Amino acid sequence: MARPRAFDLDGAVEQATTLFRQQGYHATPIPQLTAALGIGSGSLYAAFGSKDGLYARALERYCDGLVATLERDVHTGADIRTALRALLITMITTDLAAPEQGCLLVGATTERASHDGTVKQVRMTLNAVESVLTEALHQARTRGELHGAVDPVHCARFLTTFIQGIHVMERARADRTFLESAVTGALRALD
Repeated sequence: MARPRAFDLDGAVEQATTLFRQQGYHATPIPQLTAALGIGSGSLYAAFGSKDGLYARALERYCDGLVATLERDVHTGADIRTALRALLITMITTDLAAPEQGCLLVGATTERASHDGTVKQVRMTLNAVESVLTEALHQARTRGELHGAVDPVHCARFLTTFIQGIHVMERARADRTFLESAVTGALRALD
């Protein structure tokens, strides 16, 4: 009879996410993962199949959280410029408060571009981000917040790219003044 799992799977995925964000996939060895999770390698393999399996779960959870946060933040009831500015400034503030924590989505894109499962998750997430932004921009145009020359799809694609670029610049230790200026410039795409 198999022994019941004696550790919290969600907690393990959360802890692994932290390590992967700080160090990346390749620089996070299994012994460090098992020590941080407080489990043996046998438990890791039984629960997740492999380090890749744990990474996939961490990335999926992280990406789901990003999309859910975006969805919530662009539908605050504020006009689209105010909502997007608040979202971007909050993102900057959060990232600058913990510079050792990188964006797992950016890390996955750059570090695991040859891994099909990772590429698929990244693509699905970026498509979801674009979709949420496109919908919010269409609604804003319907409310009269954007003039007819603003194409919601093109603007959403630009903002999706800009969000990832902000994360890269934060990782490169750009300062708040630089990042907030970039946000101001990016939001001009809505004019």
